[in-house]
Amino acid sequence: MRAVRHVPQPVLIVAGVVGMTFVIVMITTVLSMALFAGVIIAPVIIARGAIRASRRRQLAQSRGPALRPGPMHPIQPIMPPRPAVDPWRQAKSRFAVLRSEYAAYECDALAVLRLPALADVTVPSTARFVEAFAEAQALDVDNPPPPPLRAQYIGAVERAWHAWRAAREAAERIRLSHLPEEERSTVERVVRLLTTARDSDNDAERLVAYGKARSELARLERTGRIRIPRRAQAQLDNAYRGQLPA
Repeated sequence: MRAVRHVPQPVLIVAGVVGMTFVIVMITTVLSMALFAGVIIAPVIIARGAIRASRRRQLAQSRGPALRPGPMHPIQPIMPPRPAVDPWRQAKSRFAVLRSEYAAYECDALAVLRLPALADVTVPSTARFVEAFAEAQALDVDNPPPPPLRAQYIGAVERAWHAWRAAREAAERIRLSHLPEEERSTVERVVRLLTTARDSDNDAERLVAYGKARSELARLERTGRIRIPRRAQAQLDNAYRGQLPA
């Protein structure tokens, strides 16, 4: 059996001091290295990160704004394009409306009596309208004509509409002002009679009102200052005959 050597106490103390000194030196070295990394290396890493972020922002700006998903909307159906409007057919439709308005006036005795100047061709604005209307009527055909006639018709319809509006405005201004006092009173009386004949529920009252209105109108026409269109006179005669007992 090997004998255990006895180490003197001073030697042990010296060894312990040397060991502790070594440990302290190692710890100090590690802390110094960590401090160096924090003071020197960390700012370098942060700077490199900032440079990279700046480059990414510049690249994104050069590519334009990023597309972000917007709110969802229902998909609208694609509508087929509308067919182009034919100017000639459009003019035909406008002339049909004008013809309807003019016919409605000429068939209504009450309308004629309220605006008698619109039926009087001695009034310049009415004469211009009648002429423009006749021109458009002469060019009005069922099928599309050659291009030159199409252009003439479109222009004629435009002139007829312009003349119609001007004639109505003039008739509104004139009304009954061109008639003597006695004839104005007669016209107003006929208007009241025709209104009664139109609105009354009593057959006998309507018959009397239509009869008196026809007599007064005939007397007015003989003066030459009031012209009742044939269609208005025919409509009045038909209404009167409809009230006669069977």
